Amino acid sequence: MFRIDDIRAALARQSPVPDDEFGPIQTGRNDAAVALLLTGRSRDLSLCLIRRAEKPGDPWSGHVAFPGGRRASDDTDPCVTAERETEEEIGLRPEHRLGQLAPLTIRLSGRKTRLRLFAAVYSMGVPVPAFRCNREVAAAWWIPLAHLWDANHATHLRLSTESVMLSYPAIRLPNGALLWGISLRVLTLFSDVTGQPLPHLEEIPGMGR
Repeated sequence: MFRIDDIRAALARQSPVPDDEFGPIQTGRNDAAVALLLTGRSRDLSLCLIRRAEKPGDPWSGHVAFPGGRRASDDTDPCVTAERETEEEIGLRPEHRLGQLAPLTIRLSGRKTRLRLFAAVYSMGVPVPAFRCNREVAAAWWIPLAHLWDANHATHLRLSTESVMLSYPAIRLPNGALLWGISLRVLTLFSDVTGQPLPHLEEIPGMGR
């Protein structure tokens, strides 16, 4: 289904992220970056997902996500942020970068924010690396791509607001956790670029890519 060489070639074919897209830090705008880490042998790849630790006041507390975090003032590009944060969070240093995805503007409760999310894709090779999670990460797993792309694992997460019930597309992981929201948008963008569409649809107005 997926091969590292094909992923690298697909990322190289997409419109490149401008060198100045990360740009200087701007007042009122935040940038963050995550790493999509792939491990295993070609055609039998797995992807790293984490569960963020519970933290009061954090809108992503306890969510399933990719390792990564907010940009530091001296980070010169998104890959520096993704690599630094990944090493801090799960003890792995990404080195073999396959390419980058276009940045996403983040929404909270359907509203645009001044936060942009960048994502870089890496091959971690074999054997499968072990995690050393810090206090920001409750758990980390290697999830087979074949599981994520299996339509049998497509589901929905229903959340209520003050006036309406929203239904978000999601993927049920082998441990019962749900991948949804921003992280599913990143995975969907990766699927679009690599030409391997996910069997999940963005169904909520304003949540499209």
